[in-house]
Amino acid sequence: MLAQLLPLPGLPPLFEILALLILLVIGILILVLIIKVIFLFLPAAIIAVVVWFLTGSLFWAGVAFLIVALISIIGRR
Repeated sequence: MLAQLLPLPGLPPLFEILALLILLVIGILILVLIIKVIFLFLPAAIIAVVVWFLTGSLFWAGVAFLIVALISIIGRR
């Protein structure tokens, strides 16, 4: 109903399909990147939480997070 009231210019169907496929690929790549980053920093976050529970210090939890994250990044190369 709204489309009849407000005609919007569109692309030809072939270009719309190509644009959809390109946007889908970009979206999937972004999701894969986010998931890889989460799995990269997950051990560091777990260690930081454990250190925080044991010491009660956010400073030492942050230090532990940075050290484990650095080791994870170096280990991936």
